[in-house]
Amino acid sequence: LQAARNPIVARQFARDLIAQAERERTSEEVKTSTRTASTAIMDFNFKKLATDATGLFNRAKQYTEETFLKGEKTELDPHFESLLQRADKTENHTRQLLSCIESYLQPNPTVRMEDVFYEKLELRKEGSRMNNLESLATAMSEAGEEFGSATPYGSALLKVAATQQKLGQHERELVGQAAQQTLLPIKRFLDGDMKTIQKERKVLHAKRLDLDACKSRLRKAKQVDSVNAAEAEVRVAQAEFDKQSEITKLLLEGIQTAHNNQLKCIRDFVEAQLSFYAQAHQSLADLQRDLSGTLSFRGATVTTTVVDVKENGEKKKSLTGIYAALSDGGTKQARVIMDYDAVLRDEMSVRMNEVIIVYRLPGMDEDFVMAERAGVRGRIPIEYIEIV
Repeated sequence: LQAARNPIVARQFARDLIAQAERERTSEEVKTSTRTASTAIMDFNFKKLATDATGLFNRAKQYTEETFLKGEKTELDPHFESLLQRADKTENHTRQLLSCIESYLQPNPTVRMEDVFYEKLELRKEGSRMNNLESLATAMSEAGEEFGSATPYGSALLKVAATQQKLGQHERELVGQAAQQTLLPIKRFLDGDMKTIQKERKVLHAKRLDLDACKSRLRKAKQVDSVNAAEAEVRVAQAEFDKQSEITKLLLEGIQTAHNNQLKCIRDFVEAQLSFYAQAHQSLADLQRDLSGTLSFRGATVTTTVVDVKENGEKKKSLTGIYAALSDGGTKQARVIMDYDAVLRDEMSVRMNEVIIVYRLPGMDEDFVMAERAGVRGRIPIEYIEIV
């Protein structure tokens, strides 16, 4: 009624009706286009699903015929087969090598599994676990402090604990270098290049089954239309197979580069080992010389001080004579001038005035000689003997 009486209200009312009609028409068009798009997507997905299912069925049928009915199959050239065999050997031996190096660096399988667990879940462990050498150092240090550094036993425990702590640190450095320079590159190869190769090999196998399935249909075709369609399918399948073969071949030829990279990893691992064992040998040699000052003399433990050869001319002359007598690498008879009780496992106890056979081995500590008596061998300090 207001619109009929007022022209302005009438025009506004008309515009509102037109706008509402436009909104309803737009909404209907959107719904229609959405239904059309959904139908198209469903049709596309259905067609793709049907095509994939057909291809999977044909491959399964072809594989069954090849396995049980000795059906014909496309053979790869000998060079390609050799590349495949080399890739398989590389993967198997690389995984075995990786496992053995991990076991060498961390013999405890529980700790290895824990490290893998934290790595997979990208979690951060609180603090760092002590290795076996550091645990041994802690136990010896606590025992040495308990017995007291003033006692020979407590003092020896503290000295050994300090050396074991150094060895533990050297081992930690070895593990870190080996993990960074050897394990990490090998894992990257297995998780990267090798996975890509295996993926492309599966695609190649599928393409080969498709090609042989098309060839099988071509052999069974009787009618002209069927023959023409089968020939077209063979040409397409052959082209796809050849293309995939080239891709896979390029990846397989890259195995040689992986071998070169792993050769460098092995060299780095050996260098890390060499550094570790050299540092360990030096630390233990220093410890051994330090512990050699604590001897057991006729049942009473005393601390002896090695006479400085520079301050004692007669002692220097005596040792020089022993060095000269044993320099030819042969054996000599020697008389023990002082009782000596073995401190370490590789040493031998001797008594004064005993006659023994002595000789030196390459790389021996210059303060010791090898002694032999009645079939028993061991090291003794060189200042405890004189050449007969």
